Amino acid sequence: MAKYLLLKHYRGAPAPVNDVPMEQWTPEELSAHVQYMLDFAARLEGTGEFVDTQALSPEGTFVRYDGEGRPPVTDGPFAETKDLIAGWMVIDVETYERALELAGELSAAPGAGGKPIHEWLEVRPFLAEPPTVTE
Repeated sequence: MAKYLLLKHYRGAPAPVNDVPMEQWTPEELSAHVQYMLDFAARLEGTGEFVDTQALSPEGTFVRYDGEGRPPVTDGPFAETKDLIAGWMVIDVETYERALELAGELSAAPGAGGKPIHEWLEVRPFLAEPPTVTE
């Protein structure tokens, strides 16, 4: 089994087919989308392929170390200038092909008008072993 991270980009990925921004969805459309995600996760729990999922707030700040005794440096809360991750799901599957299959299904979550979003999801494998350093 191998773990994969499925990243849902709200901004920063190629535009989905059903490209109506979520803040313009009706409450019913939003509820249908969330229910699809819950049902998808429940199905994967049943097959043993589900690990975890979380939605993320649009607010965020980049932070970095600025030297001993100095406060960390931040870029400020400027989410509009960054890639914006809407959420993620971790799956544990037998093959890369299965990870792609599940990401494709997740991409079909409904959006505006109840139609599938066809959003682009980023599929990232977990690093299985630390990289080998050669000199």
